[in-house]
Amino acid sequence: MDKVTMTEKIMNAKTSKGASWETAGKTLGMSPVWLTSACLGMNSAPEEKAKAIADYFGLGPDVVDALVAFPTKIWDQAVPTDPLIYRLYEVVGVYGETLKEVIQEKFGDGIMSAIDFSMEVDKIEDPKGDRVLLTLNGKFLPYKSW
Repeated sequence: MDKVTMTEKIMNAKTSKGASWETAGKTLGMSPVWLTSACLGMNSAPEEKAKAIADYFGLGPDVVDALVAFPTKIWDQAVPTDPLIYRLYEVVGVYGETLKEVIQEKFGDGIMSAIDFSMEVDKIEDPKGDRVLLTLNGKFLPYKSW
């Protein structure tokens, strides 16, 4: 089974179960953000986590195998049209150079890891309209000279 078919099966099972990523993550003892990414095929899961995810959604060993498989991380290179994804793309477009300057000023010449990385999504209630808080936490990887 490929990652696309795996994702379809998981999404159908999630809908049938009436589950949320938050509930699934809490029940499984996993970050809901990481769990979602693995179920959407963008990360591989260790065998024990893959089995727990498949069991939670009532799916079989073919889904376990697909969850464990290393993904090929390819996405459409066109500007996204989904409004939420587009806004994140816009944030990086507008503030990407700023983030690069500030990070490199604080840490030196390098990058933020997307491998040694975690992310949290939180809701902050506000009378003027609820706020989205994204926390991106990646290890700094300096460029090396030789």
